[in-house]
This record gives sequence, structure tokens and C-alpha cells, in this order.
Amino acid sequence: MAGKRKIALACSVCGSRNYTLQENPARVERLEVKKFCKYCGKHTVHRETK
Repeated sequence: MAGKRKIALACSVCGSRNYTLQENPARVERLEVKKFCKYCGKHTVHRETK
């Protein structure tokens, strides 16, 4: 049995990769979540990166 892969979430404004989480293999589209970016200093949309 293989372990789950980790994916990174990058800020859509500055591009920094602030968050990591485990991949859900049942999901087919890329994840978009509104989270706090410590570099921008505000809540921005974070998108899944490769």
C-alpha cells in the first residue's frame, strides 16, 4: 500500500508556497482555498501546485 502524496498550496498573489497537505486521490480538479498569506499579510486564494 502506497502512502499519500503531499501537495503544496501557493498564494495566487505573491506565489509563495505556504501550506502543505495530503492529497485526496478521489478529487479530480485542483484545490482552491482562501487562506492567510504571511508574506502578503492578508487572506488570499491559495491554489494547488505540482
